[in-house]
Amino acid sequence: MDKSTYIPTDFIDDIKTYLPSHLSIEDFISTCQSPLRRSVRVNTLKMSITAFLAYCQEHNWQAESIPWCKEGFWITRSAEEEAALAIGNTDIHLSGCIYVQEASSMLPPTALKPTLTPDDINLDMASAPGSKTSQIAAYMSGNGVLVANELSSSRLKALAANMKRMGIHNVALSHFDGSIFGDYMFECFDNILLDAPCSGEGTVRKDPNALKNWSIESNIEIAAIQKQLIDSAFQALKSGGTLVYSTCTLTPLENQQVCQYLLDTYSDAVEVDNLATLFSGADKATTSEGYLHVWPQLYDSEGFFIARFKKVHSVEVKNPKQKKGVFPFDPIDKKVTKTLQLALEKQFGITTLPGKLMQRDKEVWLFPNGFDAIQDRIKYARIGILLGTTHKNGVRLEHEFATAFGHLAQKNTLPLTRAQAKDYFNGKDIRLDELTAHTGEVILTLCGSAIGLGKWQKNKVKNSLPRDLIKDDLLITWV
Repeated sequence: MDKSTYIPTDFIDDIKTYLPSHLSIEDFISTCQSPLRRSVRVNTLKMSITAFLAYCQEHNWQAESIPWCKEGFWITRSAEEEAALAIGNTDIHLSGCIYVQEASSMLPPTALKPTLTPDDINLDMASAPGSKTSQIAAYMSGNGVLVANELSSSRLKALAANMKRMGIHNVALSHFDGSIFGDYMFECFDNILLDAPCSGEGTVRKDPNALKNWSIESNIEIAAIQKQLIDSAFQALKSGGTLVYSTCTLTPLENQQVCQYLLDTYSDAVEVDNLATLFSGADKATTSEGYLHVWPQLYDSEGFFIARFKKVHSVEVKNPKQKKGVFPFDPIDKKVTKTLQLALEKQFGITTLPGKLMQRDKEVWLFPNGFDAIQDRIKYARIGILLGTTHKNGVRLEHEFATAFGHLAQKNTLPLTRAQAKDYFNGKDIRLDELTAHTGEVILTLCGSAIGLGKWQKNKVKNSLPRDLIKDDLLITWV
């Protein structure tokens, strides 16, 4: 953004009515009209923070820690690299080791993190494209179940793609209006994140059109939807569970007043968890209620709002409903199980995988442990990962097996050079410097992370990258 960024006068007048007295409207406008710092989050399912910092040093990236997320960093690349190579086409991004994520958006999962325990069943109610979903999944370390819901079909596809890239195997995707969860999944979840659809007032630094159609009337209409969603979320939350409500907007109509609606509706069944000590400096953004109201000038970030609630006791279900239809998966055939296990151990030295094997026609799926508890509540768009497909000679492994479990392999792995990796993502076979006696499948790695499968063929590795993941633009190297 720059000084020419359009900020409506009516919007500024509204902001003045609730801007804290210790902040100035001039600083707010000036920050909104300044560039937003690039920030990324390390995906600790695939890379350690230490390894990320070593990568930054090797590649002359400047990294500054984000105070509220130890995996988050503001980064600065050279002007030449920024102009020549999009960060999404760098090796560290293609390998799933980082997620490009605005710093403030790391706050909602950070607020949920202290309440997460192994074997939890959690819900991200409005999850695409997956920044917060993948952050929560990393905090879960592959344990438990995370249901990631998204209403938009196109955004659901992006969400699924990001889960594969990030190596996440314990997520079940659903495709509903979030208001159904309270009816169909009453008190099913230990923790819920509702990053609600909102007017996006806090995103003007990266979206010049964020305030193009701004109006109080629109705020009020959106707030009505948010109240439906937060009510549904609270109904779906277990007694003793935690609900984090967040938006990337600033108006109390969509923030404090939505939270007050929850408090008024459920009175003694809900308590506010004060977020003043969530991180060092959080008190600068803490409201009198204990919420975080992040103004752009406070941390040089986007505007955001975060509230955390505890469900003190169970409530009465409002409108219980049950799913109709037959669950389309069956427990896997014992013969197929044995064939798969022998193949994994022989080729990769992998003896066990975390989860429950299931089958649909010729597809072999791995469901997260604990999914049985919510299996029949709703219809899911996708559960866990597709491990492989059966054929007359055994089981053919799928790409996402490698991205999720390649790190478990004890043999038949191949670290790619940057040139080889570029060929791989361009859909080309990988030439080897020397002939190999290896046969069968090989797990390919980049930046120390598994990125996919290939097949040994004497002087090359045959590329098995799914066609929809092949890229034609400039990748990995820029000089």
